[in-house]
Amino acid sequence: MNTVNIKINGASVVAPANSTILEAARSVGIEIPTLCYLKDINAIGACRICLVEVKGARSLVPACVYPVNEGMEVLTNTPAIQKSRKMTLELILSSHRRECLTCIRSGDCELQKLSHEFGLEDIRFDSANDTVPEIEDTAVYLVRDNSKCILCRRCVAVCKHNQGVAVIGPNDRGFETSISCAFDHHLKDVACIACGQCTAVCPTAALNEKDDTDKVWAALADPTKHVVVGPAPSVRAQLGECFGMPIGTNVQGKMVAALKRLGFDRVFDVDTAADVTIMEEGTELLSRLKEGGVLPLITSCSPGWIKFCEHYYPEFIPNLSSCKSPQQMFGALIKTYYAEKHNIDPKDIIVVSVMPCTAKKFEIGRPDQSASGYADVDISITTKELGRMISRAGILFNDLPDEEFDPFFGIASGAAHIFGATGGVMEAALRTVAEIVTGKELDKPEFTEVRGTAGIKEAEYNLAGTKVKVAVVSGTANAAKLLDMIKSGEKEYQFIEIMACPGGCVNGGGQPHRSGNTRNFTDIRALRAGALYREDEAMVLRKSHENPVVKELYETYLSEPGSHKAHHILHTTYVKRDKF
Repeated sequence: MNTVNIKINGASVVAPANSTILEAARSVGIEIPTLCYLKDINAIGACRICLVEVKGARSLVPACVYPVNEGMEVLTNTPAIQKSRKMTLELILSSHRRECLTCIRSGDCELQKLSHEFGLEDIRFDSANDTVPEIEDTAVYLVRDNSKCILCRRCVAVCKHNQGVAVIGPNDRGFETSISCAFDHHLKDVACIACGQCTAVCPTAALNEKDDTDKVWAALADPTKHVVVGPAPSVRAQLGECFGMPIGTNVQGKMVAALKRLGFDRVFDVDTAADVTIMEEGTELLSRLKEGGVLPLITSCSPGWIKFCEHYYPEFIPNLSSCKSPQQMFGALIKTYYAEKHNIDPKDIIVVSVMPCTAKKFEIGRPDQSASGYADVDISITTKELGRMISRAGILFNDLPDEEFDPFFGIASGAAHIFGATGGVMEAALRTVAEIVTGKELDKPEFTEVRGTAGIKEAEYNLAGTKVKVAVVSGTANAAKLLDMIKSGEKEYQFIEIMACPGGCVNGGGQPHRSGNTRNFTDIRALRAGALYREDEAMVLRKSHENPVVKELYETYLSEPGSHKAHHILHTTYVKRDKF
């Protein structure tokens, strides 16, 4: 690696020759503030917060895009720089609707944090009194308020580069510029896939998931309703971040304790339904391999990916697994199997899911998701929404003892726990399919080839003489690349896992917000996924087909995976959607 010798604030620094001042400074413990920069996808130097002094330069330069060179001398915190950054913040705030006391992102806003650090009290260019809300809330999963937008274009970058969707962008020019859909169409009327990646990177509250916590509070207060809650696999590895815990802390026990204190009648685990998903999806794969069904089989757990497929690649709809997602299987089984076992009318059951994903809010309203005659899932909230509910209830999360899920739907395998990481569904399926096909117990259950945060991963396995080529993809822009290669004949697979969000559910749009600087210099996806893999490794029960709850479900209710009854309750259909 070629390096250069530079000085930052008088200290000698050896930096990679192709790095920027921002990266070089961070390598020696100096954090230069940014509001627009996102590594690899949004290096545009637009916000001007990262300006620094370079000896010999005629003006301040943006650290996020300015390359280092031999002998460069950089200053990052002079009076001139502080004056410049403070003025830039004042200009941004002059057109920003400031309701920090009541804002949903108060205390977790990058603009608010910088304003506090620079001691902004009076805004000299104040026109905020004239700034009125610009709410666009037509979609069931997302709210946009352009009166809080700072035009950083992070959302535009992730929508275009990571997701390959590009349904939002800058409209108009000058002071009239706003981020919205083409021709100012409503979000519900364009080919948005509901992934929420835009909300994950927004530095302010201009983009947020639609808050459905009031619906949950109302359900909990209704004595006529039996309210059941189930968190997704990845939620236990991220919820702690809402309460100051390090990235990658598994808080399953505290999460269960908090849910019980909120007043839910039953606290179950969606991971149990993830094990059921593997039984149904694995059976579907084997059926297609043996009977010449449409291949490759593509997983259906990610509703953002499903919506992307329906909008942009409808020719692959026959390849989609007909299995409902674990969220929907969970709700369907609660309102059928659980309801019958406990003699509860499904109309009196409210199923609440806690998900890492904004697309889950869209999924609960899809057609063919009501096995009992009532919606499989009534309310879907995100990890962040649950965090806010716990705080609002005055529950001291960090002080809670660890508690167990309620019996009946409270046991899950390690295979189910890793669903939240890209490659997790594939690995879980391979553990079960391999043992069914070979009739032998695996020497070790890990399929490490499909692990990791790479956007596209490939592997090939020999299952009792049958070669199975698999691929794992995260981020729908990567999905488009892979599907195009399949269409051209360049690639051929039998089984593919696709997750809409880069890195999988651990990086979903509903997960706790992390600042741009954290995202740029910390692999949050790997840290969060690590918590799930560690949980799996610590378990004795690591394969879905060995889950005793799942065994009893099939023995006493569904008969076998893929049965007529299983198809009625656990499978669904898809529709072609317009691109525009």
